[in-house]
Amino acid sequence: MRVEIGKRVSKDLRAFYAARGNRPLWIGIDGRPQPATTILLRQLETADLDGLKPKTLRSGNLEDALANARANDVASLAKAELNASRGYVRFVQALRKAPHAPMIYESDALAPVVPTAGAALQRAAAAKSLVGYLQDMGWMHPFYAPLRAALGKPGYSAEQRRIVQVNMDRVRALPPIAEGRWVLVDAAAARLWMYDGSRLAGTMKVVVGKPETQTPAMAGFLRYAIVNPYWNLPDDLMPSRITEKVIANGPGYIKSSGYQVLASWEEDASVLDPAAVDWQAVAAGQQVVRARQLPGPANFMGAVKFLFPNEQGIYLHDTPERDLLAKDARYFSNGCVRLEQAGKLGRWLLGKPLPRSKTPEKRVELPVPVPIYITYLTAAPGGTSIRFRPDAYGRDSAQSRVAVRQPR
Repeated sequence: MRVEIGKRVSKDLRAFYAARGNRPLWIGIDGRPQPATTILLRQLETADLDGLKPKTLRSGNLEDALANARANDVASLAKAELNASRGYVRFVQALRKAPHAPMIYESDALAPVVPTAGAALQRAAAAKSLVGYLQDMGWMHPFYAPLRAALGKPGYSAEQRRIVQVNMDRVRALPPIAEGRWVLVDAAAARLWMYDGSRLAGTMKVVVGKPETQTPAMAGFLRYAIVNPYWNLPDDLMPSRITEKVIANGPGYIKSSGYQVLASWEEDASVLDPAAVDWQAVAAGQQVVRARQLPGPANFMGAVKFLFPNEQGIYLHDTPERDLLAKDARYFSNGCVRLEQAGKLGRWLLGKPLPRSKTPEKRVELPVPVPIYITYLTAAPGGTSIRFRPDAYGRDSAQSRVAVRQPR
């Protein structure tokens, strides 16, 4: 059969088969289709579950080729083999091209890419089990196959199936698992997971944005930590947190409450004497000042924050408000992600405990950038079933356009 494959193989598949001496992937040495081939055919026939049209994947070509394959007929076996490879490549590429829910990517390197025919087949051939790889749809994020499988099972209402499909669109925005460390935050679950490849290294609760200041779906590279951070108050919090309190209690409120007043948002902005500021003018919008909270136990950022630079001003940080982490629904932030165990995340990212520092804003570079993906899954795999979560952000009916505050 190897000779026949070599004669019939198309240009896009030639390098893959040549590298393996034209040894078949889908047809066994006994001349029978491998079990994975049957799984592939079924996936192609049910591609409508993925929002694809089975006809465009030419599933009938593979079905006919398998039906006509004979153990003692190398031509028919080679035809079935190559039809399986072509069907598989079309399916993989179509799924990776398919529209997905909006996600902000820091870099194209974080987004799913459409593999070449050779790359798609090489990954399948390298799998420990081709059957397992097909069943798990290993070319997709691990959450995708269980969600897809749920659509073919009884017990889910029409509305639940619609929610599953919405979340399949969100999972399509995530790439398949690669080597190395990565972080996943699910805003719907208000939880963070740490992974090393496919191995779960740890998880923790988080607090995410309120419905009016939602944590966006985004992907970036965690690059560094800031130990002993300032909390730079967003402009919209200045009236209630600072201006009104100073007018009511006097300029001494600034120091006694652990704040500083600065002239601007520039990095080298000078620190102002609160007594020299015309706070009535600030309240009237005639003078603009900035405030920051000094590092310490009460600091809103806690002991550390982790940054993955982005225009939305979103980052991960410690928090002194531990009571919020005990709640089931943890939607309280201005968009950033507050961590239950910031020290644990720091140790995992750095490979050692976070350093101590007496000076504010000590920058600690990560040994290597670590990808972070923030998604929103109101339906996600959980054991042998699908777990449905409340749609706190109202995204399941239509993608909301909510302005995300940009904390500094």
